[in-house]
Amino acid sequence: MKVRSPLVFRLSLALMLVVLIAAACSPTPQVTPPATLMPTSPPMQPTAPPEPQPSPTVAESPAVGEPAVVSPTAPPALSSVMAFPPADAFDWVLIAGGLRRPTDLADPNDGSGRLLVLEQPGLIRVIANGQLLEQPYLDLTDRVGPNSSEQGLLGIALDPDFAGNGIFYLNYTDKNGNTVVSRFRQSDDGQSGDPQSEQVLLFVEQPYANHNGGDLEFGPDGYLYIGLGDGGSAGDPQRRAQNNQTLLGKMLRIDVRGQEQYAIPPDNPFADGNGGRQEIWANGLRNPWRYTFDRLTGDLYIADVGQNKYEEVNFVPAGSPPGLNFGWHYREATHPFADTPPSGLRLYDPVYEYGRNDGCSVTGGYVYRGSQLPEFYGVYLFGDYCNGFVWGMLRDSNGNWVVERLFQLGANISSFGEDAQGEVYVLDHRSGSVYQLVRR
Repeated sequence: MKVRSPLVFRLSLALMLVVLIAAACSPTPQVTPPATLMPTSPPMQPTAPPEPQPSPTVAESPAVGEPAVVSPTAPPALSSVMAFPPADAFDWVLIAGGLRRPTDLADPNDGSGRLLVLEQPGLIRVIANGQLLEQPYLDLTDRVGPNSSEQGLLGIALDPDFAGNGIFYLNYTDKNGNTVVSRFRQSDDGQSGDPQSEQVLLFVEQPYANHNGGDLEFGPDGYLYIGLGDGGSAGDPQRRAQNNQTLLGKMLRIDVRGQEQYAIPPDNPFADGNGGRQEIWANGLRNPWRYTFDRLTGDLYIADVGQNKYEEVNFVPAGSPPGLNFGWHYREATHPFADTPPSGLRLYDPVYEYGRNDGCSVTGGYVYRGSQLPEFYGVYLFGDYCNGFVWGMLRDSNGNWVVERLFQLGANISSFGEDAQGEVYVLDHRSGSVYQLVRR
């Protein structure tokens, strides 16, 4: 066996140390990180972000030739926020323009992806894929009378089973200025409404051209709610809002589903015909311009236009008894207006009011229940026709109502809209445009 000398061993060891030291001192290779896309606006943390959506649960491996069965788990419900998000992180983007005095919006929720928009002169127009279609959904210009600023085609409510039965309801003023509430049906092709299918359910003579109300909403009880103004002029000169022998100045409630005409809900205050009109559900309204039921809770929000000093928003919790009196003409919002209410008469207080420094005509909106903007979940959005202000209203952690002005739009807000997913829109009466609330 050959034995190395100590000198050779030491030289080999020294050479190995030099190699190791050189390797350790060499520069580390630079690894290029993946490109990062920068958002166009700073990211923001939502006030109440949704919890992570769980992954679908997949069943055990199926037998050969059988498809895998996926059992989706529904995402957890969002929680209503208790503080407002910074408004500058959101915007109202144009969805469609070219409308003539739009007054209301509805989503058929029939898989078509279209939105129906009412024009005050008497057309229902279609927005599909971001485009305003030339062909109207329905033309009622032969019977609608838009002769003054508060007359015309004013409100629409789709039957809760519209996708199946094609039934919808409209509120308009006729050529003589009187209120008509009618049932219509969709044409057989499902692309348009049938003008010949009109069935008049309710006819109300209007003494003046203003304060017609005009909204229609189905409540969580399945009944149709019809908001009528006090008949017009100024100050309710004939005291109609407090007179239960007239339908003016009232919130009506009727049962239209499955009926040839309509039936009276058995718990309406005057269902037996004694003391007032059977259709009345509540009284003391001046001109309810847009009201809504929270699609999650069933709570009712009513925006009532004031006389010349105060606008008001009323909140009626789900399950409240019928027969509420909202106070007009005795009060404008919470302030005495005319006459003295009878002893013992209970008047229902609004939860919010504002004066002429903040606007001149309230337009009610919707409680946001969409999924795209969880920061607004549970916030009631409403606005003012005159100056384009949009406010949010919510309850804080102590249960107190909090209101904050969030946006000022260059618009005459004639209505808000809500699609089937709970996303919210604004209609600009002046420019004929529809906008959607989105994240910047």
